[in-house]
Amino acid sequence: MKKIIISAAALSVFAGAAHAQSSVTLYGLIDAGIVYTNNQGGKSAVQEQSSMLSNEVWGVRGNEDLGGGLHAIFRLENGFNLQNGKTTYSGTMFGRQSYVGLQSDNYGTLTLGRQYDAVVDDLGPIALANNGDGNNLAAHPFDNDNVDDSFYINNSVKYVSPSYQGLQAEALYGLSNAAGGFADNRAYSFGVTYNNGPINLAAAYLQLNNGALTATGAVSNGDFVNFPSARQRVMGVGGNYTIGPAVVGLLWTHSLFDNTVPGANSVIMESFNTLHFDNYEANVHYSLTSALSLAGAYTFTEGAVSSATGSADPKWHQVTLMADYSFSKRTDVYLEGVYQHAYGAVGTAFAGAYINGLAQASTGNQVATTVGIRTRF
Repeated sequence: MKKIIISAAALSVFAGAAHAQSSVTLYGLIDAGIVYTNNQGGKSAVQEQSSMLSNEVWGVRGNEDLGGGLHAIFRLENGFNLQNGKTTYSGTMFGRQSYVGLQSDNYGTLTLGRQYDAVVDDLGPIALANNGDGNNLAAHPFDNDNVDDSFYINNSVKYVSPSYQGLQAEALYGLSNAAGGFADNRAYSFGVTYNNGPINLAAAYLQLNNGALTATGAVSNGDFVNFPSARQRVMGVGGNYTIGPAVVGLLWTHSLFDNTVPGANSVIMESFNTLHFDNYEANVHYSLTSALSLAGAYTFTEGAVSSATGSADPKWHQVTLMADYSFSKRTDVYLEGVYQHAYGAVGTAFAGAYINGLAQASTGNQVATTVGIRTRF
């Protein structure tokens, strides 16, 4: 009898250990605040808004230890608007991320589903627009490079290598899933990062073929793509350096669009033969105390537009300043101001300034300030 009791106790210990090696976690982030804008369509506005800094999400992620350094992983993530309870991506339950795959301690991670591309994964952490939890108001005009993760890649196969002396690579391919149309709406992306002590460097590339021009495919027409086009290419390099309590970053991205047409979520309702953007960003983040931090960024965006009605060279200057105070690891309050000046495109659809997440201004200048609260679970 004593042996049976001991054996049962041992089995329960092993069962508990096996259970502890697997996990399913519910998580989320809520961000809400009051936003003042001096010019949206020619009028000032005071609004209660969600996701002005960080995308609001809730999700479930899981990890099962399969032994030998191999894990089964999954993530199901929903984006939503706190103000009205609606999902960010209509017609979806998990419109931000949904994938399943295998993760190996020695050989890297392979996942399938709806996922981030390498621009978001590798360049996003360098930009103020997607630094940590994100900073949506600070995105480059129209989020033309997707650094602020406006859209995601459907039907994608993604591989991320293990880190080797700080060097890590990833590659992604999004299938069109169209019979007889392999290249109709596909995407591919790759990137590399290097992290060593205070240094973080990254480079990435993304290409969409007929992205967001069809209801199905690698990027659907319900995603937030401002310039659906026959071909979209994004490339960029950047890095940041940590100096005591400060982190200083530099980023350059180059976005090219061929034969664009207005989409369901476009701000600019005009077609273009070619459309190019170069974004140059410098940013800094400084921790005054463990609870109080300051951040700022300056971005210069240079555009080149060609259409049936002519050509133009629009330009944007944008300055962002932010203060953040953390009550705890979960909850913080923030104050942020953004100023944008647009010029060089008088008489075109690009003449008005456009701060990300707001309506376009009727003039070349736009100012926005917001105070809000974020909490995580």
